[in-house]
Amino acid sequence: MSILHYLKYFLFHVIGLSALVAIVAGGSSIPLGLVAILGLYLLGDAIGGDDVSTPTFRHPGILTFQLWLALPLLALIVFASVWSVCTADVLGVGAQVTQLTGYDVLAARNATSMSQHLAGIVLTGLMIGMIGTITAHELTHRTWDPVSMLIGRWLLAFSFDTTFAIEHVYGHHRYVSTRDDPATAPRGRNVYLHVLISTIRGNASAWLIEQKRLQREGRSVVSPRNAFIRGHLMSVVLVAAAWSAGGLAAAGYFVLCGLAGKALLEIVNYMEHYGIVRDPATPVQPRHSWNTNRRLSSWTMFNLTRHSHHHAQGEVPYQDLKPFQHAPMMISGYLTTIVVAMIPPLWHRLMTPKVLAWDRDFATPAERQLAAEANLRSGMRAFHARGQHGI
Repeated sequence: MSILHYLKYFLFHVIGLSALVAIVAGGSSIPLGLVAILGLYLLGDAIGGDDVSTPTFRHPGILTFQLWLALPLLALIVFASVWSVCTADVLGVGAQVTQLTGYDVLAARNATSMSQHLAGIVLTGLMIGMIGTITAHELTHRTWDPVSMLIGRWLLAFSFDTTFAIEHVYGHHRYVSTRDDPATAPRGRNVYLHVLISTIRGNASAWLIEQKRLQREGRSVVSPRNAFIRGHLMSVVLVAAAWSAGGLAAAGYFVLCGLAGKALLEIVNYMEHYGIVRDPATPVQPRHSWNTNRRLSSWTMFNLTRHSHHHAQGEVPYQDLKPFQHAPMMISGYLTTIVVAMIPPLWHRLMTPKVLAWDRDFATPAERQLAAEANLRSGMRAFHARGQHGI
């Protein structure tokens, strides 16, 4: 097999390093870096076509080690971003970079405006979501591998979302596309409301899952064995580290970056499952989530795009996921679909016909009845008309 099939997944690291350079360079480099990365995805997915290749990897250990490298990469990006709002030259990093490159990063940092720091929050949040959550999503599914689980949970700690390792694996995959799943957005829901509702319900679900696990083991819920509590303490450690670097301003800045990363996850949940219904008595099938095979998104997001296969077989490593070309398809690649989701009128205009087509082409008779009920609850005229007259 061509080495290119291994190298294509390292584009993920190239994008992360590009963000790191933009943040350290400071000033206008930060918003320019953000625009460049967004433009790369929007244009790349628009013209790059689909990747439906299914190579067999003879050395999967290389790809696992690559996933582990996400933790030091994300730590560097977040450190650089927090450093950018500190008054002191933490660990002398600025002086060292200036000496090595001849570019005065301390002067650039001092000249960085508030609007440019806001771009830094968005860029860092994007990296926390992509390098942190996407990689952690893959790693925390590997429940048989304690190293991957540990690295995955630390990656999630940057977005205050270590509960994802509990709720997503043991809750979301069981209840996906039903009303019991916090991450599945019902028809008509606004994406911004979904971020709030899914976050609250997801944490509540994770607590209950962990509570039941500890009770089965005969352990106290409030104990060092509680992964829910331990996970949030991991995030507290990161906030404390930011505080020690630059006081309240640095800690607050880090919190905003982490919350941006968490919001990005919930936006992704929104677009991956919006409007799809499932008969709880029916096993999860590829038709129960939105899929995409856009090349750039697939290569730089560890085949998260092949979401339909992932939900049908959650334990399959990312490199072995199949494209499932006949599954329900998203609007485009991930970043493009995220941008559309953040513009609710455009989202509903494009997605309502897709959801109604899903009812017609993919739903079972029982699911068509559930869809009709969901249409009536949606509060949207386009769905409501279908709900009144059936599917």
